Amino acid sequence: MRKIYLDHASTTPVDLRVMEEMLPYFTERFGNASSTHSFGRDARKVLDDSRKKAAKAINAETGEIVFTSGGTESDNLAIKGIAYKKGKGHIITSCIEHKAVLNPCRLLEEKGFKVTYLPVDKYGRVDPKELENSITKDTFLISIMHANNEIGTIQPIEEMCDIARDNGIVFHTDAVQTAGKLPLDMKKMNIDLLSISAHKLYGPKGVGLLYVREGIGLKPLIHGGEHENGLRSGTENVPGVVGFSRALELSVKKMDRESRRLIRLRDKLIKGALEIDRSWLNGHPEKRLPNNAHITFSSMEDIDLVSELDKYGIASSAASACLTYSTKTSHVLSAIGLSGKEAHRSLRFTLGKDNTKEDIEYVINKIHDLIG
Repeated sequence: MRKIYLDHASTTPVDLRVMEEMLPYFTERFGNASSTHSFGRDARKVLDDSRKKAAKAINAETGEIVFTSGGTESDNLAIKGIAYKKGKGHIITSCIEHKAVLNPCRLLEEKGFKVTYLPVDKYGRVDPKELENSITKDTFLISIMHANNEIGTIQPIEEMCDIARDNGIVFHTDAVQTAGKLPLDMKKMNIDLLSISAHKLYGPKGVGLLYVREGIGLKPLIHGGEHENGLRSGTENVPGVVGFSRALELSVKKMDRESRRLIRLRDKLIKGALEIDRSWLNGHPEKRLPNNAHITFSSMEDIDLVSELDKYGIASSAASACLTYSTKTSHVLSAIGLSGKEAHRSLRFTLGKDNTKEDIEYVINKIHDLIG
């Protein structure tokens, strides 16, 4: 049976070039990077080289890269790390953030911090003016995702970064969905903290990074041997870091060309899907991730459609991967105005590097066969 994977926002296959680069560090060059013998020194060197690669990919300084276990840990370290350093105060975020941002903020509320959850418009965009009006004398952190993981809407991140910088407030962004798809330049953008995860860009699972601008103070969440400049204790995942830095390097190198290709395929999929009566696109029609098509088909339950498409070898998603086994309505779809019924009739298709025009034509035809 033909297999077409359209759930790249959930995870991606490891690039074979990435796997090849990782393999020696599982078996031959397996040293602990904290050891002083030759095996350890070899591991330390490749760890340093990987940090340089990652920093170059986002135009940061090498010392500003902290390797973590992935996007969730990076988000938690950014938000709780600066909050615990501060001790009290006010945080601003949006109501459509990933749970890795929302849940730490809710935990901090229980500890006495104040949190403002900004609303979004019908496209899922935060209004920078509303952000600016929400700032108080106690605001010390703003955390707004670069692009939404469900509907693909890209936020006016640079404008919001400037607002934060003008008010002396630290700005964090979850860039898990945008790394390798949209330009990230830490020298030009006024971002202070930025989260990336390897498995969203053809790297291995279980590794990510947090960019920490020089001078930004965080309290560590994991205590031990003072690894990663004291911010993330634990023996470094050398094979994972090697794979991550290589995957990030490859994604950035081909980003412009690949984004243009994905946009063509994405738009073809959207056009074909919207030929079905009572269907519509969710998220911004233009300011959206190049690989994301999120569509409501009002005549069929999403979980049924996912199951039926799967029978034809097509992988799609009824929600964020983190919500797949939950019966709750997506907080993102609710925030942009969809009813519970509409939200449960919505599908996310996220394209990747191996998808072709023929794949998209096949998917469109199967959708029409099922609900057209």
